[in-house]
Amino acid sequence: MLNSSNRLEHVIDLPRRIVVGYGIINKAGHFLLSTLRIKGNVLVVTGPNVKSLYYSRLKESLEENGFSVSCKVVKEPSISIAESVAEEVGKEKIDIVVGFGGGKSIDVAKYAAKLSNRYFISMPTVASHDGITSPFASLRGFNKPISRPAKAPELILMDVDIIAKAPRRYNIAGFGDIIGKYTSVLDWRLAHKLKGEYYGGYAASLALMSAKHLSQNVESIAAGTKEGIRILLEALVSSGVAMCIAGSTRPASGSEHLFAHAVTMLCERPPLHGELVGVGTIMMAYLHGINWKKIKRLLKFVGAPVTAKELGIPDELVIDALEMAAKIRPERYTILGKEGLTREAAEALAKNTGVIE
Repeated sequence: MLNSSNRLEHVIDLPRRIVVGYGIINKAGHFLLSTLRIKGNVLVVTGPNVKSLYYSRLKESLEENGFSVSCKVVKEPSISIAESVAEEVGKEKIDIVVGFGGGKSIDVAKYAAKLSNRYFISMPTVASHDGITSPFASLRGFNKPISRPAKAPELILMDVDIIAKAPRRYNIAGFGDIIGKYTSVLDWRLAHKLKGEYYGGYAASLALMSAKHLSQNVESIAAGTKEGIRILLEALVSSGVAMCIAGSTRPASGSEHLFAHAVTMLCERPPLHGELVGVGTIMMAYLHGINWKKIKRLLKFVGAPVTAKELGIPDELVIDALEMAAKIRPERYTILGKEGLTREAAEALAKNTGVIE
């Protein structure tokens, strides 16, 4: 059993540079060159929509700064696709892998970069979750929908102009993902106290600060202003850096994420990850004895779903997911305990918090 005094080593990989601003896509080549100080072959991993909207601008900026650029369009985040991208990176002698798009493209890119041992650049076009910064990827094909170690980004480029144009639902999902830090940090502390697990106070504080920062600026987030988007992005970065410092997803992923993962496993077309995390946080906050009603109000204020009906899933599926959640990662101790909730307890929890009727 590990604790803070007998952990043998602790490696922290952090981004060299993080750039948040307006019109960043037109300066991407400059930032790549000034950060990495090399010119080489770049593979941009992206989705079909992002390619049609923005790829030509990114390619032009990179080529103006001496990079040779190619593109790989991916439609789903699977381990097999990431492995094929890594194979292509080797064959084509790619030096830098850029994840350009949403979570799918970024997760495939960062995992392919790890497999091929290349530089990874994160360039999100939505603010839907904190994977834009973290050295972990969630891909289909693993036995469970949980994050695995990948490559930390050398550089993160966040163009507020582009992200502000993304569908509102995706950016609001990012708010839900960050609100989850209210309970993930408590779960981590509980595991430390009851199981002797390593607990990093600084990483935990950093993750919690991201949730508090959003809570204090909820009006800007709800309004969808560019300033609100920038605040959201900074919180996502803060949470991702907390995971880099901790060397695990612990500060940013607890029982609320286990619930989200369970729904994803049970649902053919699940809601967005951050939407599920937000609803999970309401229920896990209730179990932790903190102000779950305030969390629910914050989510409602920005327009995030707070009930099964708003998520578009049946009440029974919520109960099934709560019953299943603790079993997804039995090695990760949370407020759900080792055995998890009974069906009766799960139903009572969902009803008491108004998640189901």
